[in-house]
Amino acid sequence: MKNYRTVSLLCLAAALLPEGRISAQDPVGTVSYALPQTTITIEVEAVREYFYAGPYAKYAQKYLGVDARQADQTTCTLSTVRMTPYIEADQNFRYYVNPDKATQSFLSLTSQGLIAVNDGSFGESAEWRFTTQAGADFNGKGVSSNLTSEAATLYRGVKEDASYNRIAVQQNMVVQKSLEQRAKEAADMIFNLRQKRVQIVTGDTDATYSGEAMGAALKEISALEKEYMSMFIGYSDFQTQKLKCDVVPVKNRKSQTYVAFRISDTDGIVSADNMSGKPYLLEIVPQPIGEASGKGAQAKSNVAIYRIPAICTVRLSDGVTSFLQDRMAIYQLGTEGYFPLSK
Repeated sequence: MKNYRTVSLLCLAAALLPEGRISAQDPVGTVSYALPQTTITIEVEAVREYFYAGPYAKYAQKYLGVDARQADQTTCTLSTVRMTPYIEADQNFRYYVNPDKATQSFLSLTSQGLIAVNDGSFGESAEWRFTTQAGADFNGKGVSSNLTSEAATLYRGVKEDASYNRIAVQQNMVVQKSLEQRAKEAADMIFNLRQKRVQIVTGDTDATYSGEAMGAALKEISALEKEYMSMFIGYSDFQTQKLKCDVVPVKNRKSQTYVAFRISDTDGIVSADNMSGKPYLLEIVPQPIGEASGKGAQAKSNVAIYRIPAICTVRLSDGVTSFLQDRMAIYQLGTEGYFPLSK
């Protein structure tokens, strides 16, 4: 019975092993650990504005006295940003130790710089895609007809005796209104709605409005005015984009300034290597690390390497304006020390 149970456990263990070759397999009987490194996770939120210019935009100043944007435009603006440092295992700096009586004291230092197990915090990747834009829609925002009646004078020839005489004939023709005519009518409607609102508030109307009736009437007038105003000043649709990116500082780098992400008016938030966007820079300034005081002696036994983090000022900016600044402990930019495992 024991043999069957042992075989079953071995089969189960074999089934749980990942497929393919396992890299960096540690020798049996040894303990490996990795030095810690700090990863800065940046969570970005931006707002994209899709602006649609009104069809009467060029007449806004003439008939309403307001300045209006004349062309459609897409912009992307940074709205929220958050930086969070996480401690991870630096797999490029792994070491072996032989467990002995000092193993307990060794493991007690793991939270201060020695990582023996995978207990770091990691960010999650996310993908975001823009939805298809429906485009501008100004249909149904006017109440006046697009046609008007004009009086035209036509001439016809009338034969009298031996000659033809021209006789004027008045005839009404239906023609399409010009864009400026429609803009003027819309402006007149806006002023009429504003006048009606003042009359309702002051009580200068034939009907009496009070309580909920007055509120409903004023709300409807404001909605109509907003629709007519959009024909001049246009309207905007807004979308929110979120992105999470990681920056891993590298020691001995010539410059501790990293491109964290970029923002493009056409593509929104893009990766750091996408040259179509404006770069947002993460600047890291480590504080100087002082010399240790006291007397130090060369260890005569096994030692473990550990890291002392550098306290850094981390600043996020677009090169001109600073958006966020914080102090962080970054392990890989600090210094390394030795911890004796036995006396």
